[in-house]
Amino acid sequence: MLAHLRRAHPAICRQWFEELEALGVAGGTLNLRAQSAIHRDYLKRTCAEAFNDALRTVSGRLLSIRFVGPEDDWGDAPVFGPSDQTVITDLAPVVETPAEPAPVIESPLREPPREMAEPIARVEVKPIPTPAAPAAPSRVTEHRRRADEGLAINPDYDFGNFVVGPGNRLAHAAAVAVGESQGRQYNPLFIHGGVGLGKTHLLQAACLRILERTPHARVYYTSCEGFMTQFMESVQSGQMSDFRHRYRDIDVLVVDDIHFLAKRDRTQEEFFHTFNNLYQAGKQILLSSDAAPEEIPDLEDRLVSRFKWGLVAKIDPPCYETRVAILKTKAKVRGLEFPDDCACFIAARIDSNIRELEGAITRVQIVASVENKPIDLGLVKTALGDLNDEMPPEPSIQQIITAVTDYYRIRLSDLQSKRRPRSVTIPRQVCMFLARRMTKLSLEEIGGYFGGRDHTTVMHAVKAIDQRRETDDDFVGQLRAIEERIRASG
Repeated sequence: MLAHLRRAHPAICRQWFEELEALGVAGGTLNLRAQSAIHRDYLKRTCAEAFNDALRTVSGRLLSIRFVGPEDDWGDAPVFGPSDQTVITDLAPVVETPAEPAPVIESPLREPPREMAEPIARVEVKPIPTPAAPAAPSRVTEHRRRADEGLAINPDYDFGNFVVGPGNRLAHAAAVAVGESQGRQYNPLFIHGGVGLGKTHLLQAACLRILERTPHARVYYTSCEGFMTQFMESVQSGQMSDFRHRYRDIDVLVVDDIHFLAKRDRTQEEFFHTFNNLYQAGKQILLSSDAAPEEIPDLEDRLVSRFKWGLVAKIDPPCYETRVAILKTKAKVRGLEFPDDCACFIAARIDSNIRELEGAITRVQIVASVENKPIDLGLVKTALGDLNDEMPPEPSIQQIITAVTDYYRIRLSDLQSKRRPRSVTIPRQVCMFLARRMTKLSLEEIGGYFGGRDHTTVMHAVKAIDQRRETDDDFVGQLRAIEERIRASG
């Protein structure tokens, strides 16, 4: 089955699939034991269809999969799948119907008995009809059930698989603290940043750490869309008490993409009261957003102030080294070995977000599976050929230095000298920053172009430019103008 999954469904394969234990077949169902309830729920929600396909393909039978956790009982109550088992219902009632008169047998010896001449009732046993398979739940019903259950927590999203870099160090430390001391530090924890930078990973990692330390903790993880959908359906059906019980009688509430509360007055009102109820009870609240609380449009001031009660942590895009480490970590989770040159090649061409890095891994994995070849730089270039064509060529360090010296009207010898006047220090730091951002050169290699400076000097320069970008809009414009010159020179 695992071999089939790797061939036909490589994107869902994870290294920990090897730890699944086949318990046996009961009632046409193959029972697989997962290593935790989190793994079991994740498999049920995201992998059931692929596992059923693998089981039926390799066995040649209409069997179905049932995932169980470490404490689940599987032998006594087998689960029948609607598509491959005959469901036996109660026997049909015996129906008595009048029979046609029995034929009279003429005998030369004697007359037939009187009772044989009378019609008798004949018992007819009708065959038991094969009942139709139970109807699958409608899309609306299934969506509502899953919304009520919340979102599945991905067991891959633990702290061990999170790559810490300069742009996410604060958010990571805060999430670890929340996982270790549920409700006693940073409540609420509000993490914000661009799309695909790891906000969801940190939220789920905190949930996993809480459940690891307190297995019976009631953790409810959902999206803002799920909260709004459940709220509106509860209002329409008059089941607000169930809705409030679901969101308030818990230990940890985790809401992803809370910025979607914007312009939702009634939903904001309900979330305000939910927030207050949990906070006053000392329950942990974790939130994520694409923007800081004060930057979410049309969000009530009282919610903005509450979101800032605890800690607000920003996640910035990952730097080149962080992207390389992320690629290797994501590949390892899938049981793949990415050579260093492959990871460096991809990291240099995708600098926007982590989801695009994962998409590149998936493409490489599929091409390697189809062509039955090991992953090397040639295969990566083939898999990402269209992406490689779209990406502009990497500028050389000389192009960067030329653009900076022309813009600031200084000489190359000034950049390489030991002089430290502001008129030279700022251009030198800009050169180091742009070289770090636009090339694959290491810190040591960049320092070598500027008078043999060591890697700590380059790190300081990059940090100084990053800090100035956050407070000086005019300086951001200067950097943009220099970058345009660099690209034009290529």
